[in-house]
Amino acid sequence: QVQLVESGGGLVQAGGSLRLSCAASGRTFSNYAMGWFRRAPGKEREFVAAISRSGSLTYYADSVKGRFTISRDNAKSAVYMHMNSLKPEDTAVYYCAASTQAWRPSRYDYWGQGTQVTVSS
Repeated sequence: QVQLVESGGGLVQAGGSLRLSCAASGRTFSNYAMGWFRRAPGKEREFVAAISRSGSLTYYADSVKGRFTISRDNAKSAVYMHMNSLKPEDTAVYYCAASTQAWRPSRYDYWGQGTQVTVSS
């Protein structure tokens, strides 16, 4: 079992920045690829970004590429997402997730409860 707890969400104006954090506990954190997802009101959950076990590989949804940066600190069992140039359409609940698959997971095994990000225009 892996427990994931997100933090760092909040209300920000368009063009602003936020940093989300996800603290993991339970199993060895470096054994998991990590991802961030989001669900906007009335929409399906969508992929945002992912990072490999070592942190050497990352990939992003086109909608956030160049604005969001995912990173991890295996010593602290944490994954982060720096979000810059935020837009109202980035408003959503953001979730972190862990996968036992090494890279570009097709399945995530553990999920956090989510943190709300609201971007005002």
